[in-house]
Amino acid sequence: MSTTTIATVVEPCFDRDAPTILYDFPASQAALARIRAGERDVAERFEVFLGHQELANGYQELTDPDEQLHRFERDNRLRHARGQDPIAIDTNLVEALRAGMPECSGVALGVDRLLMSLLDLDHIDAVLTFSADRA
Repeated sequence: MSTTTIATVVEPCFDRDAPTILYDFPASQAALARIRAGERDVAERFEVFLGHQELANGYQELTDPDEQLHRFERDNRLRHARGQDPIAIDTNLVEALRAGMPECSGVALGVDRLLMSLLDLDHIDAVLTFSADRA
């Protein structure tokens, strides 16, 4: 399932007034998340939505440096096949993982998106302190 599929197929089914939590993403959607092997491999990540608005994204951090490097290289091969420029590999991250990063996880909450949802606003500029459109 691609991000496009989530946005075009899954999200339209969400209740506008209720929170929805998506979890156990397809392994192809892992990014920096650890993969849990099992009956079907899944990325240990989740997203929280209120209606159609994504509020938070969290995951169990991938701590295997060889796997992370492999993913970066695979992504660049895919970009090359699509005629896109490669993205510089984050060697600092790979070396930090080699130095021994402990098991960890995290969640990024979009406070601006939460405010938009709570105030029933349609445009993010209405809740930003500094906007690109404002001088």
